[in-house]
Amino acid sequence: EDRFYNRFPCILLTAKGQPDVASRLFLSKMKRDLKIPVLALVDSDPYGLKIISVYMQGSKNMAYDSASLSTPDIKWLGVRPSDLEKFKIPEQCRLDMTEKDIEVGKQLLQEDFVKQNPKWVDELNIMLKTKQKAEIQALSSYGFQYLSEVYLPLKLQEGDWI
Repeated sequence: EDRFYNRFPCILLTAKGQPDVASRLFLSKMKRDLKIPVLALVDSDPYGLKIISVYMQGSKNMAYDSASLSTPDIKWLGVRPSDLEKFKIPEQCRLDMTEKDIEVGKQLLQEDFVKQNPKWVDELNIMLKTKQKAEIQALSSYGFQYLSEVYLPLKLQEGDWI
């Protein structure tokens, strides 16, 4: 609503949860044809990382078609577990991880796409150690436009993605 893309030229895509085939194909084609970086903004929980993995390597259910649907060099912009402290997200905006969340987080630590990126391992370990997660909306605890006026500009200017 605040036209973030006018200040930071970008294309914003949301699949509203688990990425569907059309979103994955569109993103892969944009990346390939336009040769632009792809940065992911997801909730700070194990499922956010699973969403990135589907964009990165495709879904296990559609492994036969993953090449045309994947964006292997997607980067994790946020919201990362370390961001909760870095941006001083209030405790009341953080959520306790469930046993299922913890189990999924531990399973992710065994995945090759995570093991290949030590910084992702570090972030998952922070999440599992603190047993806290947060939704993107937690950033709005500082105001409706905090995400687009402070968080994203700072992350982009600092090149703070992994």
